[in-house]
Amino acid sequence: MSTLTNRQILLASRPAGEPTVDNFKLVETPVPELQDGQVLVRHHYLSLDPYMRGRMNEGKSYAQPQPLGEVMIGGTVGEVVQSRNPNFQVGDKVVGMGGWQEYAVVDAHQRGVLQKVDTTHIPLSAYLGAVGMPGVTAWYGLVKIIEPKAGETVVVSAASGAVGGVVGQLAKVRGCRAVGIAGGPDKCRYVVEELGFDACIDYKQHRDVRSLASALKEACPDGIDGYFENVGGMMLDAVLLRMNAFARIALCGMISGYNGEPIPLQNPQLLLVNRVKLQGFIVSEHMDVWPEALKELGTLVATGKLKYRESIAQGIESAPEAFIGLLKGRNFGKQLVKLI
Repeated sequence: MSTLTNRQILLASRPAGEPTVDNFKLVETPVPELQDGQVLVRHHYLSLDPYMRGRMNEGKSYAQPQPLGEVMIGGTVGEVVQSRNPNFQVGDKVVGMGGWQEYAVVDAHQRGVLQKVDTTHIPLSAYLGAVGMPGVTAWYGLVKIIEPKAGETVVVSAASGAVGGVVGQLAKVRGCRAVGIAGGPDKCRYVVEELGFDACIDYKQHRDVRSLASALKEACPDGIDGYFENVGGMMLDAVLLRMNAFARIALCGMISGYNGEPIPLQNPQLLLVNRVKLQGFIVSEHMDVWPEALKELGTLVATGKLKYRESIAQGIESAPEAFIGLLKGRNFGKQLVKLI
């Protein structure tokens, strides 16, 4: 049989501040012969996610740094094209952490490294978004930390993104008022008209905290009970000014500081005054809730009740540019790279 060639993107150097395409390197390597127990997966889509920026740094974080000269980490969905493992057949659709490459050889005996998925009612790509890690992230922060009650108001930053869009829709399912914050009129229109949020604030129209806080006052006449934070900075300052007593904040991300910028907090005393619960979380530490979350998310997607949008870059070579765009908010919805 002719040897297959795998194209991979490695982390070539650590970024100082904003990443550039020079931090990445595209290489070609032959696909090795399979050993017993292994499967060969042809990736169809690669997921690009903000957490990858933190992995590129040397410093201490909640996750191991990405080693230099190795394939960039990332979630993937694809198809088994060769198998020497009785649990996987050629043609099986699978989701895993295959990284920034076209093929992956997976030791499929290890539990959980590769999950078979059913694409009858759920598109394969959705397993990297609404019915995957971003969806479960949204579900966990909302259901387990914010714990919304019907009639409460939940605000979400980065509301048109893969995580934020799911948060608002799940809040609506639970009888809440859902208010998004997003960048630009197109994203805001989509959040309200397509995703069904009650309101969406365009942060690009508000250059300071006071302006953003007054927009929040208008969109949240009864104050804010729950806040799902993806961004930090001015957004958090403005939201804190409108928080009700005993409000809850799920701290998922702070993308405003991902390139090393400081993120000061203007009025931290408001956390005390309003007895706010603020909890950070990493979704991979809560594997016990994934089945419950995926069941709800999968059912909602399969029945057309949970909507999502994808930005798709074409070909493995486009991944670095698409990733840099994601960090700048150029994507609209879930950022994927199509590899096939």
